[in-house]
Amino acid sequence: MIIPVRCFSCGKPVAHLRQEYDERVKKGEEPGKVMTSLGLKRYCCRALFLGHVDLMDTASSFKRF
Repeated sequence: MIIPVRCFSCGKPVAHLRQEYDERVKKGEEPGKVMTSLGLKRYCCRALFLGHVDLMDTASSFKRF
């Protein structure tokens, strides 16, 4: 639902980079260059960013019993 705090494979902290990544990609920068400039050089960390789908809005629309 939300981006993990650390990469599952290598343990590098990545959650604090997500907001800047989203802003820069929306402005039109290339995602690969943005990840490199943020320090995400390993494939595992890059895959975590590219494979993440934000489902908070979808999950919050359901009622709790």
